[in-house]
Amino acid sequence: MARSVDITVDGKRPDPWADGLGRVGVRSAQILLVLTVVVVSVFALLQIRFLVIPVLIALILAAAIMPFVNLLKRRGLPASAATAVAFVALLAVLAGVTTVIVASIRSQWGDLASQASSGLDELQSFLLNGPIPVDGEQIEQARAAIVEFAASSQVRSGAITGLSVITEFLAGASLMVVILFFFLKDGAAIWNFFLRPYTGAREAKLRRSGARTIQVLGDYVRGTAIVALVDTVAIGTALLVLGVPLAIPLAIIVFIGAFVPIVGATVAGILAALVALVANGPVVALIVVIVVIAVNQLEGNLLQPVVMGKSLQLHALVILLALTAGTILAGIIGAVLSVPLAAVIWAIAQVWTTDAAEPEPAGSAEAGESADPADASPDLAAADASRS
Repeated sequence: MARSVDITVDGKRPDPWADGLGRVGVRSAQILLVLTVVVVSVFALLQIRFLVIPVLIALILAAAIMPFVNLLKRRGLPASAATAVAFVALLAVLAGVTTVIVASIRSQWGDLASQASSGLDELQSFLLNGPIPVDGEQIEQARAAIVEFAASSQVRSGAITGLSVITEFLAGASLMVVILFFFLKDGAAIWNFFLRPYTGAREAKLRRSGARTIQVLGDYVRGTAIVALVDTVAIGTALLVLGVPLAIPLAIIVFIGAFVPIVGATVAGILAALVALVANGPVVALIVVIVVIAVNQLEGNLLQPVVMGKSLQLHALVILLALTAGTILAGIIGAVLSVPLAAVIWAIAQVWTTDAAEPEPAGSAEAGESADPADASPDLAAADASRS
């Protein structure tokens, strides 16, 4: 009967994981473990996305308007009063934008319907007699298919789904408003509460990570808002001069779309061109397309590098991949949140991979990331004193 022979080196059995193949196996197992944790975490967050998304939006808005709160504090207002003023001002701006959109659509809807009828006739004439003529029977078939789809059960079920989405949106917006108020009022206290278990170098890096998060999010929102404002003024002026219906709501949609990098402003411009095509004909629509292309070139080659600066520090390919992943995971909201979140992840990775202690960015304490717990809450200061 054969016996197994143990090969030893210097009286010790060799480690099977010590050679090249063993090290590759260990690294592969570690990578698979990390990927498993990431996938499980993302899946768990998607299950509570109606909580996660309001928290993320509230954090981004708080980072954007925190400098205004700090300005009010420096002018002598108490912390609670400064938070209330900034909070009410933000809600007033959001309500004003919504009112302008709704009022503009209601006042111009009749004109748009009449112009759409004549515009569709002009478009049909252009397709029939243009440089590439289209058979009239094909146009009628396309029109009949559109009418049939509009009357189908799929559209009716989509309308019911839309009502459910509206309900979820209103609930999420209400939750976001409450969370935003507490972030503005007690942001430093909340952050210090989470840092209480940590001391030393790890606490310092966590504080720097929080400061960099607020800085990156604030710079991103403010820079994007400036770029979006320029896009809105340029495209909105062109729509008003050309007499395109719903020019103001379309300009506001351009502003909102600019917060989705690369594709947002382009999609909003295409929507404006479609409205111009239906209401004003192909010539005006072509002019709108030219204006949108020119504005996008100005944004990409001048405004983004100058205004955004180094707030993102992300390659265009990384932005595109983040947009794609965010859209797949969470739809339009995911597309809006994906790029600032990717920038935050990259900034935090830089903090934790830097060995030397770097000073916190200027104004980080003003951004709600106070380095002294006593600045945030007396209770937290007492707890930290007792811990030490």
